[in-house]
Amino acid sequence: MSTATTAAFGATACERLRTAERPAPGAPTATPRSGGPLARALQRRHSVLPGFDLALGITLLYLGVIVLIPLSAAFLKTFSMTWPAFRDAVTAPRVLAAYRLTFGASLAAALVNAAFGLVVTWVLVRYRFAGRRLVDALIDLPFALPTAVAGIALTALYAEHGWIGRALGTLGIKVAYTPLGVFVALTFIGLPFVVRTLQPVLEDVARDVEEAAATLGASRLQTFARVILPSLAPALLTGFALAFARALGEYGSVIFIAGNLPMVSEIAPLLIVAKLEQYDYAGATAIAVVLLVASFSLLLAINGLQAWARKRQGH
Repeated sequence: MSTATTAAFGATACERLRTAERPAPGAPTATPRSGGPLARALQRRHSVLPGFDLALGITLLYLGVIVLIPLSAAFLKTFSMTWPAFRDAVTAPRVLAAYRLTFGASLAAALVNAAFGLVVTWVLVRYRFAGRRLVDALIDLPFALPTAVAGIALTALYAEHGWIGRALGTLGIKVAYTPLGVFVALTFIGLPFVVRTLQPVLEDVARDVEEAAATLGASRLQTFARVILPSLAPALLTGFALAFARALGEYGSVIFIAGNLPMVSEIAPLLIVAKLEQYDYAGATAIAVVLLVASFSLLLAINGLQAWARKRQGH
């Protein structure tokens, strides 16, 4: 066989192979793995947004300007203090009391929102009733309502002569101007984070899995604990973390109902503002840095727990 004939035969065979590998019209095509080089090449070729390098550069620049530079300024301001001065600023009895109230009330409010937010989400997703759209819209009210207006409204309701405060007063329960008032305000502003995080996940949970569990003899509690809750756990942890982080930095809705009594109902953000009004910028940034490091560590631990839950669910 001549060289030209061999080349022609090879070209014809390659063309037949390409034709055989080409999918028929309307047939499903195989999707390359997301992590393979072919998938990355296709993403770069067909991406609507700029390429990965440019998009990553814009992302890092934006995060640096918006997040990292302000946080770095707080740390740099703290570095101007000596270690004894820093230690005295962050370990004063008044500061420690503010930390205990801030973290304790934020954690309690986030736990309550995680529990009742799951119930509210279940009702909104699984049931149809009159006024459902109104209830769904009310969930977002703490998002849209100015925090100062929320604080004034909560104080008017829970004060000694308010509608709810008067009824609770007959039972010997005082809410306004106490740590309990701080907890109520933080619960109010944290609920939407849990509901809006859980809602799309619960909508995607297949009903046939629950029916299969019921067919196998599982009770309602067993179906919820072993079938539904594991699939909701990562989203529930995310909602808890968001509500907790939001509560740590809350200021406007708390200062009215808390009463701001030192060593009793004074939160850490209010103490930072008080330091700034006294022109004690170093002391204010020292308290802020401790609050930032503690909250970031807790959020990092929660994110690690969330990743572990997702990994376990995947296996």
